[in-house]
Amino acid sequence: MMKKNLSRIALGIITVALTVSVLHATSKFDYRFKVHNKSNSKITKLLASPDGKKYAIFDIGKGIAAGATMELVWDKSTDNGNCEWHLKAVFADGSESDPAKFDFCEKDLVVEFTE
Repeated sequence: MMKKNLSRIALGIITVALTVSVLHATSKFDYRFKVHNKSNSKITKLLASPDGKKYAIFDIGKGIAAGATMELVWDKSTDNGNCEWHLKAVFADGSESDPAKFDFCEKDLVVEFTE
């Protein structure tokens, strides 16, 4: 009788552990956001900074055409970091937008840039 109870308890613990593992794995998601180019010029680069002082290039491929919107996925290396970042657009003529501070953890985020 004692063995049977221990078996049920062990099975229950395993079931709970597997359920928690599956829920944890499926709860992870990509931090997605959209960039809308409201200018008359192509955005050729995005610059990102956690502090608004030192910027690094955020890869946007061949750029974002004037009037277009592009969905981007934040790099997984930032998953445990701050959600608030500063983002600047670099346009085809080399000019830069003012920095936009945003929370990339926000669902359905759209960052807009004008020249």
